[in-house]
Amino acid sequence: MKTSRKNGKTSSRPTAGATPFARLDHDRTARCGFPEFVYGADKSAVQLEAILAELKTHGVPLLCTRVSAEKAEQVLRVHPDLEYCAVSGVLHRSHEAIPPKNFRVLIVTAGTSDLRVALEAEHTAAAAGLQTELLCDVGVAGIQRLLDRVEDLRRADVIIAIAGMEGALPSVIGGLVACPVIAVPTSVGYGVSAGGFAALAGMLSSCASGLTVVNIDNGFGAACAAIRLCHLLENRLRK
Repeated sequence: MKTSRKNGKTSSRPTAGATPFARLDHDRTARCGFPEFVYGADKSAVQLEAILAELKTHGVPLLCTRVSAEKAEQVLRVHPDLEYCAVSGVLHRSHEAIPPKNFRVLIVTAGTSDLRVALEAEHTAAAAGLQTELLCDVGVAGIQRLLDRVEDLRRADVIIAIAGMEGALPSVIGGLVACPVIAVPTSVGYGVSAGGFAALAGMLSSCASGLTVVNIDNGFGAACAAIRLCHLLENRLRK
């Protein structure tokens, strides 16, 4: 620990690599196809600074989810090479530095209100080198918007379908494409939408067989599922 004194007050800040509050999993890339990404919501700025410093020594892509703007501002003073997406709350290193992989993930939202979750998924997938594209506001309230993009849907290797309300979008997409569809319920909706539980129940009971469903608002988890699928396919193609 590094101790400093400023304005008459003493503070302790962990030095790079000294993270007594975290045991980082540096072998995760070999096992799962993506490095340890950081959940930032319940960590302090000082903890995030130290964790990121240690991850930098291993040369892995850097990504922290659920980071508030205030906390991100503090971390960026120590790590000015990172970028912050205020909509999704994702703090990350530029995706341009990550070697691209030849897999296309299409992230589809039912409405603009789902964009926060969609961008969390996009940044996570991009941090693993996957090619990402956003297709926004094509929900079932105006189904023609989705049907106009069927060819785009069918060119994807994996689709992440994000919807609140009754969560119908992934079911519709699941009936149009052959690729894996990962459904993400969001907490968007009125009354009985119940903070996303109506969408979750609808996706779990979908008539379009074979959907993968992740937790409410979990764009990060959906992207990790897509990364795993692409990592498996990549390994099979190598053989």
